[in-house]
Amino acid sequence: MLKKPYHAKDILDALEAKWNHEKDISAITPFFDEPLDDLILTVLSQNTNDRNRDKAFDALRKKFPTWDSVAAAKAEQIADCIRVAGLGDTKSKRIIEILDIIKKKFGEYSIRKLADWKTEDIRSFLVSLPGVGVKTAGIVLVFDLGRAAFPVDTHISRISRRLGWAPEKTPPDKIQEYLEATLPQERFGGAHLNFLEQGRHVCDARKPKCAECGLKKWCRFAKSLDG
Repeated sequence: MLKKPYHAKDILDALEAKWNHEKDISAITPFFDEPLDDLILTVLSQNTNDRNRDKAFDALRKKFPTWDSVAAAKAEQIADCIRVAGLGDTKSKRIIEILDIIKKKFGEYSIRKLADWKTEDIRSFLVSLPGVGVKTAGIVLVFDLGRAAFPVDTHISRISRRLGWAPEKTPPDKIQEYLEATLPQERFGGAHLNFLEQGRHVCDARKPKCAECGLKKWCRFAKSLDG
């Protein structure tokens, strides 16, 4: 049996008291009526920030309002729409490939039918798609399909390592496996969002605001600075 993360309940409770996303999670999920929207949005988010991701997605849907029209477009046209998110040529090709696979699998540009699948089968299918890793699959699982998943990005990886929940060189996918196996499933979605807020606004990569952090008394990184 895996050992539970150090002071997990106290830390999750402290983050919830600060950011309140567990309380509000039912008001924001599912993120999209069509899970494919969130899948493509998350592909666009790779190697960029949320602002540029959203600009790229909005520009893409403005020029091509349906996934049918996106699939019929040339890669160069898609790349021009999403260039603000970076890696436009690479991401455009991935989007076309993903849409092609989905149409062949489901007969339409939709992945709503995944809701009838077992969770691990959904995850396996999603990570088989070009450019889709366990984090992207986890986002679609928890926020669009209501399944148990705890997506781990750079913020959650950093905080998990600083807390001592994971060794310094543990890759994000292994941290995700560990957290999904040990944290309470009913807290996954809101806790994930709380961690993101903490990473963006308090536990910065270069200049963490340890003096302002509600997790300081449990954080091994903060204690190492004091020592």
